[in-house]
Amino acid sequence: MTKQEKVDFVINTLNTLYPEIPIPLDHKDQYTLLIAVLLSAQCTDVRVNKITPLLFAKADNPYDMIKMSVEEIKAIIRPCGLSPMKSKGIHGLSHILIDKHNGEVPKSFEALEALPAVGHKTASVVMSQAFGVPAFPVDTHIHRLMYRWNLTNGKNVTQTEKDAKRLFPEETWNDLHLQIIWYGREYSPARGWNLEKDIITKTIGRSTVLKDYNKSRK
Repeated sequence: MTKQEKVDFVINTLNTLYPEIPIPLDHKDQYTLLIAVLLSAQCTDVRVNKITPLLFAKADNPYDMIKMSVEEIKAIIRPCGLSPMKSKGIHGLSHILIDKHNGEVPKSFEALEALPAVGHKTASVVMSQAFGVPAFPVDTHIHRLMYRWNLTNGKNVTQTEKDAKRLFPEETWNDLHLQIIWYGREYSPARGWNLEKDIITKTIGRSTVLKDYNKSRK
């Protein structure tokens, strides 16, 4: 298969498996999405979805959030991990949204990445899912699968994002990054991986990855 044929195979397979694409993090607007994505750093979406209702019951907008103390926020979000940094970030960015953006989540990578505790990946998720702007946020699933599929050298997420944007058409990015996440969870996990079920890796996978997998099964 040529690289283009591999790319087409990935897109077509994922479109067949996931014609409807749910967003993993529960939210009701741009602000609650931003907070949920921030909380998801080094934490599972399942856990975040258990914690955000508790937080949003007290504050689902920046004006209510700044009425809470950093300590109060930290106590609620502690199960998500990194709570000292995340609680300061949530409180700080809520202030900035009010002071600089009329309480609204800004619609630019630059403004989002200027917010406390908001990195490029978080900004990319918000731009993609809240505003529909083409972006390709790379999480651990995408990083793992792009390497397994021999579509990136897998050295770091920055390189993986560049390779994904170079290989896949821009109009597919917003759907595709979510489809790859769901596929990674369901068919190509880091642990308990069964190659027989993983049709994409089985078909186009990196030869060393397939070799190592087969060795481990002996």
